[in-house]
Parts: sequence; structure tokens; C-alpha cells
Amino acid sequence: MSSPGVVFEGVWKKFCRGERHDTLRDLVPALLRRTAGARDLTDEEFWAVRDVSFRVGPGESLAIIGPNGAGKSTILKLLTRILAPTRGRCDIRGRAGALIEIAAGFHADLTGRENVYLQGSIMGMRRADIARQFDRIVDFSGVGDFIDTPVKRYSSGMNARLGFAIAAHLDPDVLIIDEVLSVGDGAFQEQCMTRMRELAQSGVPLVFVSHNLPAVVDLCDRGLLLVRGNVAFEGSAADTVAHYRDTGWAKRTSTQKGDSPIRITGVQVLDGDGRHAAVIRTGAPMRIRINFHAAQAIERPQFAIDIHRDDGIYCAGIGTRLDRWDTGVVEGDGSIDLALSRLMLTRGSYLLSAGIHDSHGTRLLDLQERAFPFSVVSHSRDLGAVSLDHTWAYARPALLDHEVAR
Repeated sequence: MSSPGVVFEGVWKKFCRGERHDTLRDLVPALLRRTAGARDLTDEEFWAVRDVSFRVGPGESLAIIGPNGAGKSTILKLLTRILAPTRGRCDIRGRAGALIEIAAGFHADLTGRENVYLQGSIMGMRRADIARQFDRIVDFSGVGDFIDTPVKRYSSGMNARLGFAIAAHLDPDVLIIDEVLSVGDGAFQEQCMTRMRELAQSGVPLVFVSHNLPAVVDLCDRGLLLVRGNVAFEGSAADTVAHYRDTGWAKRTSTQKGDSPIRITGVQVLDGDGRHAAVIRTGAPMRIRINFHAAQAIERPQFAIDIHRDDGIYCAGIGTRLDRWDTGVVEGDGSIDLALSRLMLTRGSYLLSAGIHDSHGTRLLDLQERAFPFSVVSHSRDLGAVSLDHTWAYARPALLDHEVAR
């Protein structure tokens, strides 16, 4: 069995709030505490990472997600040896291609060309090997017209493009990528995703830190959720994203009139067998159940579901009024099911909104906006929001001409 490219074993990392040593009297006790390796924290210290462990083997891709302040950036700096762990072991086998900050490691006064060679040298590559990849790096980054311009004159997007191109093309043994890719435009982000998939398929271990949950589900096999420096969940990427969205970190927006006679009490995502499912496969049946409580008898309330991808793309809007489906009279506790025979969304993370209007569709009685998350997994590599049933075939000009002649 191949050795893992990344080993993160029982790692703890602590910091000191506002650490300063202005006098010898302050400095000596601080040095003694460090030498002693005390496990207890002082009033000024805190744990940024607490007993975190994971391994990433050849061809595996691990996503690290979590709210701001969870410890994600600290783990990246530990992986890239910018920081040393307080306790535990952090090892990377081979050469790491890392992009954790815009223009990290760039010398501002050097040109793009000079920085390519500088970064390659830092990664331990020979000049001839860098030269062999140079044209591919420049083409990928799209900064060819400015490659001999000092990078201090680059925009943040240009810095990110060149930084990623260097990290992903200088034959890394391990690739470590941060949320920094969000500065690029949509086309560049997809270009980066394609390159990361190619590296993973070639056996390069990948660690990806991102708030872009659709990209996490699309790119990574496994996920790790950090909360306040602790591992709160670990599993498949889709399950990790679903857990993250389903445990209170997602912000729920509710719009309900104080005098509304009906309210939504919950929305469930179910599979084809009626079981709760946070993850659905493209092409599989899916059922969305809207649970409600009507304080009085209500005639023909109108129910609606909207589906948004987690990056804000509006995917679908379905309602009983649009379908001319008569809900009749409802009262007390009940539920309405929306059945989809085949879910034709591409892989990613999605949010459901549920709403109820009056019988005329003019008065909003309750709305739970983007409050109910689910993830989609797929073997398909289709892009966009919708996965279309399709096949490919050669056209036969002779037959086509014959049909036209007839």
C-alpha cells in the first residue's frame, strides 16, 4: 500500500493573544514556559487547533470546511511549515505545491518570469525542469502580456492566476489550495478545478480549503468539518457538507406575518423509498416534504419550492398554483409532498426554500428562505446546474443527404 502524502497526527497548536515581551522580566518567564512545554494554557493563550488527525493518500482529495475562525488557515500554515505544531506530527512526503495566500512567496520587485523561477527553486526544482513547464504556466495563468512586468503591478486576480499556475504545474507531489481561488472569475475557477481533478487522477494528494461548498462536493472525495479548532465531523465530502449545512451554521431566513393562520414547521428531503437523505444522486428519485401547522381551516393554500445552488444560482421553482393542483382545505398538522421522478441537478450543494401563499397567490403566509440544505453526487462530469440525459453518435452525411433527397 502506498504511503500517505499527508500525515496530520494528533496536532495541537496554541497562540498567545497580543504576545509582546517589552522587558527582560516578561521574556524570561515566557521562555521558561516554552522550554517546559506546559500543557496548561495561561490566561493569554488559546488553542487554535485541538487534537486534529487526518491522512491523505495518493489520488485522494480532502476538503477542510468550517465557519470563520475554525482553524482552517492554521492547519494550512502547519501543512506548509509556516508554523510548527505545539504537539503532534505534521508530515508531507515530497514536494508540495501550495497556494494559501495571494502572491505568497512572490518577490514584489521581481517580474512574473523571475518569480516563476524563484518559486520553482523554493520547491526544489532544477532550472531546466522549470523551463520545461514555463510556457504551460504562462498560458494557464493568462498573464503572458505582463510576464516581464514586476508582480507588484499585478492585480490580485493576476497574482492568484500566476500563483495557482505555478503551484499546479511544477510537478507537485502534494497540492494544497486555499480559498484564494475565489478572487478569479468563473472561467478561471473552472480551469483551476479541471487542473486539480487532473492532478488528483494522476495520483497527487490534494488538500482543499474552501467556503465554496459546491466546489467541495464536486472536487473532493472526503471532507473534514472544523469548529473552534475541533473536528466536528469527518466523512464523504457530500456528507460533510450536508452536516455543516444541517447543524445550525446555515442562516435560516423566515418571513411570516404575525397573524398568519398557517406556518411551515419543517421541510424534509427524502429518497425514493421515503427515507431521510441529505445526499441524493443525480438521476435518482427525490421527494420534498413540506410540514405545516394550520391554526384554522384554510381553503386551497398554495405551496411552493425553490431550489438554489449554494453559490446563488437559481435552479428551479415549482408550485401547486403553477401546476394547478388543488390542495383542498387544510387544518391542523399536515404535510405536502413534491415528488421528483428523476433529480437532474449536477453535483454540488443546494438549498431549498419553502413558501405558502393564500389561494389567490397574492398574500405570502410563510416563507423559509434557503433554509433546508441537501447535496447532490454524480458520476457525471457535466457542468452547469442541470444534468441532461444525452448520448453521442456520429452523424452520417450520406444518410442525411439521402433523407434530404427524398
